[in-house]
Amino acid sequence: MFDTLTDRLSGTLRGLRGRGRMRPADVDEALAEIRLALLEADVNVAVVRRFVERVRERSIGGEVTASLTPGQQVTKIVNDELIDILGTSPLDVQFASKPPTVVLLAGLQGSGKTTAAAKLAQWCKSQGRNPLLVGADLQRPAAVEQLRTLARSIDVEVWSEAGDPVDCAAGGLSHAQQAGRDVLIVDTAGRLAVDAELMTEVARISDAVEPHYTFLVVDAMVGQDAVATAETFHATLEVDGIILTKLDGDARGGAALSVAEVVGRPVAFASVGEKIDDFEQFHPDRMASRILGMGDVMTLIEKAERVYEQEEAEAAAQRLVEGTFTLDDFVDQLRQLRKMGNLQSIVSMMPGVSDQVRNAEIDDDRITTAEAIVLSMTPAERVSPEIIDASRRARIAAGSGTSSAQVSNLLKQFTQMRKMMGGMMGLGSKRRPAGRKAARKRGKSTGRAGGGSRTGGGGRATPKGASRTGKPAGKPSVADIDWDALDLKLPGR
Repeated sequence: MFDTLTDRLSGTLRGLRGRGRMRPADVDEALAEIRLALLEADVNVAVVRRFVERVRERSIGGEVTASLTPGQQVTKIVNDELIDILGTSPLDVQFASKPPTVVLLAGLQGSGKTTAAAKLAQWCKSQGRNPLLVGADLQRPAAVEQLRTLARSIDVEVWSEAGDPVDCAAGGLSHAQQAGRDVLIVDTAGRLAVDAELMTEVARISDAVEPHYTFLVVDAMVGQDAVATAETFHATLEVDGIILTKLDGDARGGAALSVAEVVGRPVAFASVGEKIDDFEQFHPDRMASRILGMGDVMTLIEKAERVYEQEEAEAAAQRLVEGTFTLDDFVDQLRQLRKMGNLQSIVSMMPGVSDQVRNAEIDDDRITTAEAIVLSMTPAERVSPEIIDASRRARIAAGSGTSSAQVSNLLKQFTQMRKMMGGMMGLGSKRRPAGRKAARKRGKSTGRAGGGSRTGGGGRATPKGASRTGKPAGKPSVADIDWDALDLKLPGR
């Protein structure tokens, strides 16, 4: 969503970082570019004005003058002010000591309230809670049935009854108390636009259930209208936080940078995809880092931790160190990567990625193609890909519906990745030579590139669990990684 804004801001700030001195004229020139970039991203005019004034005030003061690297200091100031716009710190959701914790969702029709309700229920389950969903949207046809369908996929109960939405919400609260549910999430009706009837209904529901949290669901693709909507709902309900939906869209994203500043309430959660798990707590500092093109390492780590089993990851790392990493392992890692979500979003979270790579269109189907190629190989070929000759490549290509060139490209990428990962695991410049010649130097015979034995008794150059540098396997320091050598291209591109 923020691709264009990221390109403009990162380009402007990149031009400042190398300057040894920062004159007021340089700051004004940079701020003019930043102002234009924010306005083109559909950020609220008043928000832009306040943002630019605060950045200028700090940049021409002692903060930058006393800095040894003025350009970097300006970048830090812009980052700090972006964090302030987005809400300073993440909302710390506290569950009630006397259950249930009641959460009321409000917003316009089409903002994604019903889907957000199910995603929030799934998030509560991940926190060890037992939520109940209440379908109080009795205006939109099939709204309750949509909620039931989503709830079945996450094994969560839905309460709803025909009639008055206020009675339905109150009945859901009573049912939650009787059934021992510790979180109650109420999905309310919306309209195409704010009107008196909508605001009266949602206010009555709020009075009936007395929510601990009232979240306003805002479509991040709406733009300036989101600000007026947020102000109206906040005046009626005293909103506690905001849920931004459709952050994976291709709109300009100005709503995300405007609503929290105008309403004075933090963004609590963000929906970043269509899947039920594509829902995460909103961290202003991480989003600011993404907008400035500096990546989001913490979110990337959290996604990986949810997908990868520690023991399996350590075993794969050990096989990389020993040179016994096979194409079967490679496919397993690709499958785990696919579970982390959209590849484009994953790449955007990686720090140090160039604009060209970050903005490149990455096709998730490449993983499926790579998987098909490997599954068309025999077990022996997956273990020892060096035995694959022209006739074998042709057979594999026919079996996977690809071309011999794609098969060759995958094998090349796999070989490069295994060498690269060997260096990342602490081998560095002392990476072992591959093949039979290297094995003879170690006094052992081998038939596999990378030093492993085809019979499974491959030699180990280091004690199990350690690298050549003495560091634990699978835990390289950042300094050991040759970031410039990373090849981010997927097989077949």
